[in-house]
Amino acid sequence: MSDITIDETKRHVLGLGCERGTPDSEVMALAVEALKAVGISGAELAAVASIDSRSKEAAILAVAAHFSVPAAYFDAARLEEETPRLKNPSTVVFARVGCHGVAEAAALAALGADAELLLGKIKSRHATAAVARIGLQKA
Repeated sequence: MSDITIDETKRHVLGLGCERGTPDSEVMALAVEALKAVGISGAELAAVASIDSRSKEAAILAVAAHFSVPAAYFDAARLEEETPRLKNPSTVVFARVGCHGVAEAAALAALGADAELLLGKIKSRHATAAVARIGLQKA
Protein backbone atom coordinates (compact mmCIF):
# COMPACT_ATOMS: atom_id res chain seq x y z
CA MET A 1 0.00 0.00 0.00
CA SER A 2 2.99 2.33 0.32
CA ASP A 3 2.87 3.15 -3.41
CA ILE A 4 -0.77 4.24 -3.24
CA THR A 5 -1.38 7.94 -2.74
CA ILE A 6 -4.83 8.76 -1.41
CA ASP A 7 -5.97 12.38 -1.54
CA GLU A 8 -9.04 14.48 -2.29
CA THR A 9 -8.87 13.65 -6.00
CA LYS A 10 -7.61 10.05 -5.90
CA ARG A 11 -9.52 8.02 -3.34
CA HIS A 12 -10.83 5.10 -5.40
CA VAL A 13 -9.29 1.73 -6.20
CA LEU A 14 -10.29 -0.49 -9.09
CA GLY A 15 -10.12 -4.14 -8.12
CA LEU A 16 -9.54 -6.58 -10.97
CA GLY A 17 -9.46 -10.32 -11.39
CA CYS A 18 -8.99 -12.31 -14.56
CA GLU A 19 -8.13 -15.67 -16.00
CA ARG A 20 -4.55 -16.03 -17.16
CA GLY A 21 -4.03 -14.69 -20.66
CA THR A 22 -7.22 -12.61 -20.78
CA PRO A 23 -6.90 -10.05 -23.59
CA ASP A 24 -5.96 -6.51 -22.53
CA SER A 25 -8.95 -5.21 -24.47
CA GLU A 26 -11.42 -7.29 -22.46
CA VAL A 27 -10.06 -6.18 -19.08
CA MET A 28 -9.81 -2.55 -20.23
CA ALA A 29 -13.42 -2.54 -21.45
CA LEU A 30 -14.57 -3.98 -18.11
CA ALA A 31 -12.51 -1.40 -16.20
CA VAL A 32 -14.07 1.45 -18.18
CA GLU A 33 -17.53 -0.05 -17.59
CA ALA A 34 -16.87 -0.21 -13.84
CA LEU A 35 -15.73 3.40 -13.63
CA LYS A 36 -18.69 4.54 -15.69
CA ALA A 37 -21.07 2.62 -13.42
CA VAL A 38 -19.92 4.61 -10.38
CA GLY A 39 -19.55 7.89 -12.25
CA ILE A 40 -15.83 8.46 -11.85
CA SER A 41 -12.96 8.95 -14.26
CA GLY A 42 -9.61 7.24 -14.31
CA ALA A 43 -8.13 10.46 -12.89
CA GLU A 44 -9.90 9.63 -9.61
CA LEU A 45 -8.13 6.27 -9.20
CA ALA A 46 -5.34 5.84 -6.68
CA ALA A 47 -4.51 2.31 -7.84
CA VAL A 48 -5.54 -0.92 -9.50
CA ALA A 49 -5.50 -3.96 -7.20
CA SER A 50 -5.60 -7.73 -7.62
CA ILE A 51 -4.36 -11.03 -6.22
CA ASP A 52 -0.60 -11.58 -6.18
CA SER A 53 -0.83 -14.56 -8.55
CA ARG A 54 -1.78 -12.02 -11.25
CA SER A 55 1.13 -9.66 -10.63
CA LYS A 56 2.61 -10.44 -14.06
CA GLU A 57 -0.73 -10.51 -15.91
CA ALA A 58 -0.38 -8.23 -18.93
CA ALA A 59 -4.02 -7.13 -18.97
CA ILE A 60 -3.97 -5.88 -15.36
CA LEU A 61 -0.65 -4.14 -15.89
CA ALA A 62 -2.05 -2.53 -19.05
CA VAL A 63 -5.04 -1.11 -17.16
CA ALA A 64 -2.78 0.33 -14.46
CA ALA A 65 -0.52 1.85 -17.12
CA HIS A 66 -3.49 3.27 -19.03
CA PHE A 67 -4.71 5.11 -15.92
CA SER A 68 -1.13 5.96 -14.80
CA VAL A 69 -1.61 4.39 -11.37
CA PRO A 70 0.31 1.74 -9.44
CA ALA A 71 -0.84 -1.85 -9.32
CA ALA A 72 -1.15 -3.33 -5.82
CA TYR A 73 -1.24 -7.06 -5.17
CA PHE A 74 -2.34 -9.07 -2.15
CA ASP A 75 -1.99 -12.73 -1.28
CA ALA A 76 -5.07 -14.94 -0.96
CA ALA A 77 -4.87 -14.96 2.85
CA ARG A 78 -5.05 -11.15 2.96
CA LEU A 79 -7.94 -11.10 0.47
CA GLU A 80 -9.78 -13.75 2.49
CA GLU A 81 -9.75 -11.35 5.47
CA GLU A 82 -12.09 -9.11 3.45
CA THR A 83 -14.76 -11.83 3.03
CA PRO A 84 -17.21 -10.31 5.58
CA ARG A 85 -17.28 -7.07 3.53
CA LEU A 86 -17.77 -8.69 0.11
CA LYS A 87 -21.05 -8.21 -1.74
CA ASN A 88 -20.53 -11.32 -3.88
CA PRO A 89 -18.45 -13.97 -2.09
CA SER A 90 -17.86 -17.06 -4.22
CA THR A 91 -17.12 -20.62 -3.17
CA VAL A 92 -15.98 -21.28 -6.76
CA VAL A 93 -13.33 -18.54 -6.49
CA PHE A 94 -12.32 -19.87 -3.06
CA ALA A 95 -11.80 -23.35 -4.50
CA ARG A 96 -9.61 -21.93 -7.29
CA VAL A 97 -7.49 -19.31 -5.55
CA GLY A 98 -8.03 -19.61 -1.79
CA CYS A 99 -10.17 -16.53 -1.14
CA HIS A 100 -13.87 -15.80 -1.61
CA GLY A 101 -13.32 -12.92 -4.01
CA VAL A 102 -10.57 -11.14 -5.90
CA ALA A 103 -11.83 -7.87 -7.42
CA GLU A 104 -13.93 -6.75 -4.45
CA ALA A 105 -11.44 -7.97 -1.83
CA ALA A 106 -8.42 -6.42 -3.55
CA ALA A 107 -10.11 -3.03 -3.90
CA LEU A 108 -11.03 -3.07 -0.20
CA ALA A 109 -7.64 -4.39 0.93
CA ALA A 110 -5.83 -1.63 -0.95
CA LEU A 111 -7.70 1.06 0.98
CA GLY A 112 -7.98 -0.55 4.41
CA ALA A 113 -10.64 -0.87 7.07
CA ASP A 114 -12.38 2.44 6.30
CA ALA A 115 -13.02 1.60 2.64
CA GLU A 116 -16.44 0.86 1.21
CA LEU A 117 -17.45 -0.92 -1.97
CA LEU A 118 -19.08 1.44 -4.44
CA LEU A 119 -19.49 -1.24 -7.06
CA GLY A 120 -19.68 -4.92 -6.30
CA LYS A 121 -18.17 -7.38 -8.73
CA ILE A 122 -19.15 -7.09 -12.38
CA LYS A 123 -18.04 -9.67 -14.92
CA SER A 124 -16.99 -10.07 -18.50
CA ARG A 125 -16.29 -13.44 -20.05
CA HIS A 126 -12.86 -13.86 -18.40
CA ALA A 127 -12.54 -11.01 -15.88
CA THR A 128 -14.09 -9.27 -12.89
CA ALA A 129 -13.97 -5.69 -11.65
CA ALA A 130 -15.10 -3.81 -8.55
CA VAL A 131 -14.60 -0.29 -7.19
CA ALA A 132 -13.92 0.77 -3.60
CA ARG A 133 -13.63 4.23 -2.09
CA ILE A 134 -12.26 5.63 1.11
CA GLY A 135 -13.76 8.68 2.78
CA LEU A 136 -11.43 11.45 3.82
CA GLN A 137 -11.61 13.16 7.20
CA LYS A 138 -12.15 16.89 7.03
CA ALA A 139 -9.78 18.75 9.36
